[in-house]
Amino acid sequence: MTHLEPKSARDDGVRNWPVTLTLGLTFLLAVTLVPVYGFMVGFSGWAWAFFGIFMILTGVGIGSGYHRLWSHRTYKAHPLWQWFLAIFGGMALQNSILVWSARHRVHHRDVDDDDKDPYSIGRGFWFAHVGWMLKDYRSGEVDYSVVPDLMKNPIVMWQHKHYLELILVTNILLPLGVGFLVGDPIGVFLLAGLFRLVVNHHFTFFINSLAHIWGKQPYTDENSARDNWFISIFTYGEGYHNFHHYFQNDYRNGVRWYAIDLNKWVIAMAAGLGLATDLRRTPQFKILRARLHMDFKRARERLEGDTANPRWKELLENLEKEYAQYLGTIKEWQALQMEKVQSGKQKLADRLDASYRELEQALKLQRKRVALLTAQVAV
Repeated sequence: MTHLEPKSARDDGVRNWPVTLTLGLTFLLAVTLVPVYGFMVGFSGWAWAFFGIFMILTGVGIGSGYHRLWSHRTYKAHPLWQWFLAIFGGMALQNSILVWSARHRVHHRDVDDDDKDPYSIGRGFWFAHVGWMLKDYRSGEVDYSVVPDLMKNPIVMWQHKHYLELILVTNILLPLGVGFLVGDPIGVFLLAGLFRLVVNHHFTFFINSLAHIWGKQPYTDENSARDNWFISIFTYGEGYHNFHHYFQNDYRNGVRWYAIDLNKWVIAMAAGLGLATDLRRTPQFKILRARLHMDFKRARERLEGDTANPRWKELLENLEKEYAQYLGTIKEWQALQMEKVQSGKQKLADRLDASYRELEQALKLQRKRVALLTAQVAV
């Protein structure tokens, strides 16, 4: 009896015609009908205004809702805020919260595994960007076992059950309705409905494709995710993808105060209004530790590639001394963590906070020393 091996996720799947036709026809109409109408009739200021408004609302619905709230549980949300995010996230036409989050959790769990990651960049830019949706690949099968929490959420389940009605109302009736109110139903529908939908699709898709091949890896190189401030401009902050894959439970993607991360600011604003609570933040020390770890790794690689340098051994010894000091700082931090867990007294907690700040400063100074040491290595 012949033993049959299980099919690979890379085997050709059956064409998913509803998705193929939806993505194909909306794109075709957006690049033909919209410019023709704009040239022959022109778009009103209202049409452009609602294009911008709906772009932001759907981007926030996906980023602050589908992604950071439901997929990663980086904060808790008031029911009113959940309803808002569920409606406008659904308007983005990227499937229901339940399906989107299930696939996304698998993506993080099995990132870059071509047989398990639903949109693995290892299978090419086109596949990660849009190709994975056009056929029913095994890697894209929805595993509901990874979203038991969402299956208990009545808002999530309502949206999943009524998803078709929701997308028809928000993508057809809503643009036409506001268009009638401002006297430009066709213009608003074409620009704020159709064109907005296609642009928002591909902005989101760039997170799966472009953000896994273009940018820097300051926190980890153990997966393909990159940080790219430029991508973050039109993905509402999702372009800081290397940080996100390493610290996926943080409600921020752009961790620096000046980082372009619209969803971070929206979530913070919701918290200020009492609509979001328990915002999760990665301790600064952990962030500094990750960056310094990558600094050491790259410095060692450069030194090992510069053995012709007469100071090669001296520089390597200095680097190892710095690394030993780094490990000592990590141990101090771990000891403080244990002490903090065991302590319930505010006075002791204040002292520990001061110690944390000292250790963070130590890592910042060490990063500068490692950078100076690395600069002495030939490029």
